[in-house]
This record gives sequence, C-alpha cells and structure tokens, in this order.
Amino acid sequence: MKVVYKICCGVDVHKKFLVATIITTTDGVQPHYEKKRFSTFNSDLRRFAEWLKSRNCFDVCMESTGKYWIPPYNILEKCGIRTTIANPKWVKAVKGNKDDTKDSKWIGDLFRLGLVPGSFIPDKGIRILREFTRYRYKLTCMRSSEKNRFQNCFTVCNVALDSVVSDMFGVSATAITDYLISTYDFDEQHCRSLLKRSLKKKADEVIESIEGYSIEDEQKLRMKFVRSHLDFIENEISLVDSVINSIVSKYESLIFLLCTIPGIRRESAVTIISEIGDDVSQFGSSKRLCCWAGLTPGNNESAGKKKSVHITRAGVYLKPALVEIAHAAVKDTGSSYYRVKYEKIAKRRGKKRAIIAIARMILTAIYQMMSTGEVWNPTDLVKIDMPENLKEKQTQRQIDKAITFLKSQGINVA
Repeated sequence: MKVVYKICCGVDVHKKFLVATIITTTDGVQPHYEKKRFSTFNSDLRRFAEWLKSRNCFDVCMESTGKYWIPPYNILEKCGIRTTIANPKWVKAVKGNKDDTKDSKWIGDLFRLGLVPGSFIPDKGIRILREFTRYRYKLTCMRSSEKNRFQNCFTVCNVALDSVVSDMFGVSATAITDYLISTYDFDEQHCRSLLKRSLKKKADEVIESIEGYSIEDEQKLRMKFVRSHLDFIENEISLVDSVINSIVSKYESLIFLLCTIPGIRRESAVTIISEIGDDVSQFGSSKRLCCWAGLTPGNNESAGKKKSVHITRAGVYLKPALVEIAHAAVKDTGSSYYRVKYEKIAKRRGKKRAIIAIARMILTAIYQMMSTGEVWNPTDLVKIDMPENLKEKQTQRQIDKAITFLKSQGINVA
C-alpha cells in the first residue's frame, strides 16, 4: 500500500490531555514512531505545535471527540499546521486492541496511508457565524417551548381561548390573557372591547371559551414567570440577530443570490452560509454535499439483499433548515416549480420522502448557484412552471407546420 504522508502525526484527544504519535517513513514502508503526551492547556498546546515543527511534521490527524478537538485545532491552525479532523467511525480501533496509548498510533497509521477522509471544517469567520446561528436556533426552540408552556397554563385553568384564536400571541389574544392574569372579576364587556379586527366577529365564541375559568393566585404567578422568560428570550433573539447581521454584511451578495430560490428567506440563507460556508468547491460535487447534509439515501446491501436505505443522521442543523425551506417552496404562490415536482414524487413515494427529495433538489441548486454565481433558473423551469405558455407555443408551432405543408402542396392559405 502506498504511503501518502511520509511524516505525519496521529493525535488522540481527551479533555485534560492528548497523546500524539509522529510517524516517519524514511526507507520503504517501515515507519518510525515517536510518542509524546501533552496537556490541553494553551501553553502546552503551543509546546505541542513547536514539537511538531521541530520534527518537520506539518500534517496532523485527530479524531473529532466532542468539542475537545477544537482547542488543539485552533493552536495548530495559527501555526500553519495542516490538520485533518476525522469522523470517529473512520478511525475506530478494533476491539481487543484499543487503549489510550495505542489510539494515536492507530490514527496515525491510517492517516499515513491515506485511509482517513477529512471532515469539513470552515474558516474561522464562518465558524464564528455558525456559533451564533446555532445559538439562535436553540433560542428559537426555547421560545417555542415557552409559548407551549404559557398556552398550557390557560388550558389547565379551563380557558379554551386557543380553540378560537389562531395565534395565542396575537394582539387580541395577548390583551385578553394579560387581562385574565391581572383581574379577579371578569367583565364581559371589557373583554369584548379588547378584541381587534377580524376577531370581533368571533366575540361570542371568545367569551364562551373563557366563561367559567378558574385561575388561582399561584397559577397567575407562574404565568407571569413564563411570560417574563418569554420576553427575555425574545429580547435575546433580537440581540443575536443584530450581531449576525453585522457578521454577514460581507456576504450580502451571496444572500441575495440564495434568496432567488423559492422558499428561501434571509434567515434561511444565513443559516445555509454558516453551515456550508461561502466556498462549496471543497465538497467536490453536489452529490457529496447532499451526502454530507444527510439528504442522500443509504447504500446497505449484503448477499443480494437490500437493507435499510434511510437517510443518515448527519446535518443536524442544516437538514432541518432545508426541510423547512422545502415546505415553504412547495407552498410558494409565486412559483409552482417545486410544488409540481413534490406532487409527482408524493404520489409514488409518499409526502415525507417527497419533501426530503425537494430539500435535496434545493441543496443541489444551491451548490450550482454558489459555484457559478448564477441566479436560480432551472433548465426545465418553462416546462414545469409555465405549462400554459408552453401549450400555446406548441399549438402555434403545429399550426405553422401545417401551413407550410399546405403551401408546399400548392394550396393557397388565406
């Protein structure tokens, strides 16, 4: 087997220490090993980088263990050492021959022969943007949880307002819930006066859903706690959004390009950039990008039998964003392109598989657009998105052919 890296290092990272093994291949394929242990404090990590440089080793491979690989990676990146981060499933040692002292040697041996595919690690700016977008995603999930909790507080108090209004946090519903929390004597006329616009037509239903409610003082206090926390989360999200907008100011042209795809809005475009970066050439092809995002069916066949081909669990943050975009794209009234494709696939494969297929189509389009810089314009857009115009053109073409044929037969056509 051919040696790809004559001088390389395998690193086994832990929380408090790391074990590094430099492998040098000087003559033939017989390697020479040099092992050393370092702590994960910055001073020792710098000493680790200097040790690598002194041995003329500029290619390092380490396993992506939790977040423990990031501090060594940051130091090595600053020192100009090429670091490959490997998925644990590609460097896992054989059972019965595994311990902390042997792991770094095993990782180095695999890496030396070019058997370890590297994981995608974006540059520092994209990694910082990713931290904020992922934090915003967590805050959004917390906001949804608090909204459900606030709504459940009224449900257990015999208030069925959520069965009448479409949004418990709309202007009218918020005014009514605030009134119920603050008052002890329910006034029907005052409650009706709080209703705005279209909800005035449902005034009788609203009153009927509230009458007979019972909220204790302790329950009101809990509702205030939940509402206060919800307001705090809303404020945090607005602050995070302001920071994200300042970071992505240099990607405005790319954001505008992505927003030409049906279903993608600014927030979704920022999420996509934070996950895949602004340069997709490192993925090599759109198929590899879709596989990395967890949108490609598995390939699991043995003895002529096909086993589970479900999509993988990859793309923990990117895949939900693309699925959300796909749902918006199939409902987009401005373009029926993805809706037509979705309906065709859903008839054969079901709605869930169809929406994943649409998400993959969108990611493929993103790859091509970011590679070429062209706006969204599929080659089959005319056939799918404008069928009526196409029929008119085909009909006119057939008429012209018929007239030409009649003229060739000597028949005058008025």
